[in-house]
Amino acid sequence: MTTLGWGASWRIARRDLHAGFRGLRLLFVCLFLGVMTLAAIGSLTSAITGEIAGRGQAILGGDVEIAMSQRLMDAGDRQAIARLGRVSETVRMRAMAQKAGAQPLLTELKGVDDAYPLYGALTLAQGRYAPLAADTILIGPALAQRLELKPGDRLRYGQADFSVSGIIADEPDRVGEGFTLGPVAIVSMQGMERTALVQPGSLYRAKYRLRLPAGSDAQAVRERLEQRYAAQGWEYKDRDRAAPGTNRFIENMGQFLSLIGLAALVIAGIGVSNGVASYLAIKRGSLATLKVLGATSADIARIYMLQLGAVAGLAIFAGLAAGALLPPLLVALAGGMLPVQPGFQLHLLPLLTSGIYGALIALIFTLPPLAQARTEPVAAILRALIAPRRRIDRRTVMLVGMAVAVLIAITLLTARAPLFAAAVLGAVAGVLLLLLLLGQGVRLLARRVRRPRRPLLRLAIANLYRPGAQTAALVVALGLALTLFVTLAGIQTSVQAEIARTVPKRAPNLFVLDLPATGEPQLRLLAALHAPGAELNIVPTLRGTVTAYGGKPVVALKEKPEGAWILRGERGVTYSETLPAGSELEAGQWWPRDYAGPPLLSVDAEQAHALGVGVGDSMTVTILGRPIEARIASLRKVNWDTMGFNYMLVFSPNTLAAAPHSLTATITMEKGREAAMTTALLAAFPGASVIEVGEVIGQVSALLDQMSGAILAAASVTILAGVAVLIGAIAASRQSRSYDSVVLKLLGATRGQILGAQALEYGLLALLLSAIALLLGTGAAAYVVVRVFDFGWAPDWPVMLATLAGGAVLTLGIGLAGSLPLMSVRPARALRQL
Repeated sequence: MTTLGWGASWRIARRDLHAGFRGLRLLFVCLFLGVMTLAAIGSLTSAITGEIAGRGQAILGGDVEIAMSQRLMDAGDRQAIARLGRVSETVRMRAMAQKAGAQPLLTELKGVDDAYPLYGALTLAQGRYAPLAADTILIGPALAQRLELKPGDRLRYGQADFSVSGIIADEPDRVGEGFTLGPVAIVSMQGMERTALVQPGSLYRAKYRLRLPAGSDAQAVRERLEQRYAAQGWEYKDRDRAAPGTNRFIENMGQFLSLIGLAALVIAGIGVSNGVASYLAIKRGSLATLKVLGATSADIARIYMLQLGAVAGLAIFAGLAAGALLPPLLVALAGGMLPVQPGFQLHLLPLLTSGIYGALIALIFTLPPLAQARTEPVAAILRALIAPRRRIDRRTVMLVGMAVAVLIAITLLTARAPLFAAAVLGAVAGVLLLLLLLGQGVRLLARRVRRPRRPLLRLAIANLYRPGAQTAALVVALGLALTLFVTLAGIQTSVQAEIARTVPKRAPNLFVLDLPATGEPQLRLLAALHAPGAELNIVPTLRGTVTAYGGKPVVALKEKPEGAWILRGERGVTYSETLPAGSELEAGQWWPRDYAGPPLLSVDAEQAHALGVGVGDSMTVTILGRPIEARIASLRKVNWDTMGFNYMLVFSPNTLAAAPHSLTATITMEKGREAAMTTALLAAFPGASVIEVGEVIGQVSALLDQMSGAILAAASVTILAGVAVLIGAIAASRQSRSYDSVVLKLLGATRGQILGAQALEYGLLALLLSAIALLLGTGAAAYVVVRVFDFGWAPDWPVMLATLAGGAVLTLGIGLAGSLPLMSVRPARALRQL
């Protein structure tokens, strides 16, 4: 028997392939959507992180940055640093902007020297930037809008008045400055001195940016500085890691969304499999004819693999092209939500990875139905409608297994968090396996259940287990879609409930920062006058850096322990005679009120476990340039959701009471008194900053809404994948259903009765799967809310049930819409295809 060559196989495949991909459109759409999603997410992530890396000097403000809190660099160290290159000094702090006749507004006040900026350009809405005079100020657009300011208007900070000289259009180091609670304003260093806001103990942050000579190795310079000044507790960055927090967030979010996209592609693969099976069922006559004419199994595999490969390759290419072109559109839609505005550029690695994922998914889900067509004899092909075969040869099983292994390996090797990626893939596989088993269980149950007397109901139940029934695929499609609807509704309503109900009950009305250490009596007097009955919590505040723990210097660590974010720069530090409110003692003992011995320290239990230290171990914290070695006396569980003052590090009072520091306070009072209290506070303490909790909650809500929106957008692709599976299941069973509908018509059934039987079939599945989806979706949503967001589980059950009902109606509508073409099938045509 002569075997066809590749050329002859391609000619047959090309002639047999319909120009409009009839029968293979589902394969095209599923692969296109999945690959496009992965390519777009990967390209956008690479574009943002690449832009941050490419603009590292401008974002950082220099080649190397040295930062410290509550102090300035002394003259000797400043001179030593200046020998390495040109130095620029900035000071940044929270401060209240006051305009006559307007409510004071919390802002970020930044003092800059004449050398600023070393890289990039500070641009204004009108005019050009020049070093500022001592009595002029630049303001951000948000501040100009909030206080209705324009150039020439007057603005007061602390004890100084300024004239607005311009509106900032672009601050080159904005991303490198990190998160801010208010709009920005910029003054000269002389202007900052005029405000008298920088005092011993004030909460401010000084940064020294260094511009190195051309050709210098910024990383090497940073490492030498870290070694030389290890005891100072300074923080260092270089141009290659200008915004590590932003980079880390973008990469982690991109990884999470990519995994959701990959899960959607895997789910869509089931739709691909059903679509291929449907296509091969349409080609049943051609397959039989080719085999009768002497085509071998290899010829059949080659012809149809060329057809499927051509369509899959075109779908993958189109998906990659669309995914590469989408990031600029997403950037434009996101507006100011993104840290940078990257331009258009092709990112080959995410495109290559997405293409490989698409090819592997196509291979995994097209080989099994193709193997059946390749190995079945002519008689079995012709009888497939009545007695379908489900056997797959060993070679196909091995190839599919190898493709699955390669896909998993690539996913884990390219993941930032391999364990998390493995957990996501495992969860997706577990849910799919559970739904597939449930589908088989439904078939067995339908076969054994007692047949009802009503013909339509009896027909609907019979449709669940008859030959060619796609019950398992329908269960997967409906189950996935309904589970995702419930999960998203549970997450959103629970998070909204936590913010709307729980937080305001626990939260104070005002946070007050930068109170003088001697200001507690006056603060209590003001509260008694302007907010009678107010609850005050006043604590001392400093900033410190962990420089050693358990005898190990942090600078000597090659890698920081996972989860030990206490080592990422400076942290809030306080001292207290008693166990702070909102904390629970887990290990050790609290010190006596009159303790006067060596320094003792209480540490957050989670961070202590991450560092591998416990009661009795030592920890060195550098505060105001002085390293303090203390013995860990206790470990505490900190309840961060109380919105009070929570510190990971609490010292015994005798250790820090004499150090220059400021006080912070929370004021819980009746609503409506915030404005009067704020005005009185600023009159008594011009250097204080007052934060209204409502603004903080608004920013947190906006951030959570943005994250929920990103997750919803990615999850919508997964829902589309479930819809594709549903359409694929309908397509795969179209021939057998068309035959059934023709027979029923010949026996006298109306179109309404046939459609009614299918509606009952989908309805029975939806009722069963709604209960399963409610259970699975509730569990998934509870895990995300409690474990990921660390919130209480408080879903809105009516909204969740209404969402489930709406999702069930939607998926049922899609299923019935896919069945409508069967109503117009002509009996003669359907019978001739048997």
